[in-house]
Amino acid sequence: MAVLMQNEAARGHLAMLVFSALVAGSFSLGGIMANDIDPAALTTLRFLLASVIMGTLVFATVGLPRASLSGAWRYFVLGALFAVYFVLMFEGLKTAPPVSTAAVFTLTPALTAVFGWILLRQVTTGWIAAALAVGASGALWVIFRADLALALAFQVGRGEAIYFVGCIFHAAFTPALRLLNRGEHSLVYTFLFMAAGFILLLIWSAGALLATPWAELPARVWWALGYLAVFASAGSFFMLQYGARVLPSSKVMAYSYLTPSWVILWEIALGHGVPPVLILVGIGLTILALVMLLRGDNVIKMRARAAHPHQ
Repeated sequence: MAVLMQNEAARGHLAMLVFSALVAGSFSLGGIMANDIDPAALTTLRFLLASVIMGTLVFATVGLPRASLSGAWRYFVLGALFAVYFVLMFEGLKTAPPVSTAAVFTLTPALTAVFGWILLRQVTTGWIAAALAVGASGALWVIFRADLALALAFQVGRGEAIYFVGCIFHAAFTPALRLLNRGEHSLVYTFLFMAAGFILLLIWSAGALLATPWAELPARVWWALGYLAVFASAGSFFMLQYGARVLPSSKVMAYSYLTPSWVILWEIALGHGVPPVLILVGIGLTILALVMLLRGDNVIKMRARAAHPHQ
């Protein structure tokens, strides 16, 4: 049984590695075509395709229980939080480099801890708080492009600032998922809030959708949209659900710190070059935060055994 649990945990870590790599692709591919299409129009199409994929999975597997439609307002709250996050992400990518926006994303765990306390009264341990601080330091190092003068003047790029606001919505979304769940199956829950988000986006972006010259869009927009809907939405969701089922939440959260590193690899693969060496110092701090969070449970257990040696 112990070996089976270890293997399942190993598969959970592998799933989260894949999850972080898939999410990272959103930054690099999003940066390529961010100026080709209105962010709200793009996000509307992404939610439509993701809803179709998730809906197909729901009706092909667990079905849609009538009881899950009770309290439909919940799905619109979640859909709105998720939609605003993605719109602001692509708005930020118009001017911010993918590596910088990925660094901003690593601030999300710390923000999530704040919202976790506000909405769920979840308390963060000292060790996890230290890891979040290290990760945030690394993120800020990258965001300010390793320039102390920019940091002291707090000169944040417009794109990074826009995306940071989006990350606040993402951070609120994570604990809200748990707060508003009434026992729905994860596939059903995701399908309904994605569908609700699509409805809200359709209303919000109606003007942008009508004004977009769809036939004139470059091929890279459609390639990127396909990736975002299939891999960065449906694929990453599947990986996240599996990882969250077999790993502690702190370890699942830790993998967001790998995003800047994956983005660098994506940028190299796309022929966009390697960031300056000083930027890599900040990347190193985010990886250290990942290691600290992954070891967090072991540290807590060791302290518990030391406090109660005869148990």
